[in-house]
Amino acid sequence: MDHVVYVDAKAKEMEQLLGGSKRMILRGATGRKLPYGRVFPGDQLYFIRNNAEAQVMARARVSEVFNLGPLTPEESQRALDEHQVELQLTPAQVQRWAGKRYLVLIRLEAVEEQNGFEIDRSAYGSMDDWLPVGEIDHVKVH
Repeated sequence: MDHVVYVDAKAKEMEQLLGGSKRMILRGATGRKLPYGRVFPGDQLYFIRNNAEAQVMARARVSEVFNLGPLTPEESQRALDEHQVELQLTPAQVQRWAGKRYLVLIRLEAVEEQNGFEIDRSAYGSMDDWLPVGEIDHVKVH
């Protein structure tokens, strides 16, 4: 399964992924929402900055997934603390994710830069930051 994932442009997540300092990404919510239970080892993630560039600039393979929850605020904070070396979260990101009842931590491998291509988002909601696309070629704009 391929997924298109938006990463935080302000926090320079794309640069961290490509540079190798960030080896894990995170999603969280008060309830179970994407990608909770829908991403697995071997899946391919295609990354786009969340700054209206609309270009896939990197991809990685999922090596490990931790679907956590329901969590107390303390358990949620502890999970972030335990994985901070791989997550490389900014203080603003810690504030955003800490306390969420459900967290998905996704360990990555084989991160590689892409030449930049657009995707067709018309089948997805405008606020979605995680798109399970099946096969990337189905949404890739040629």
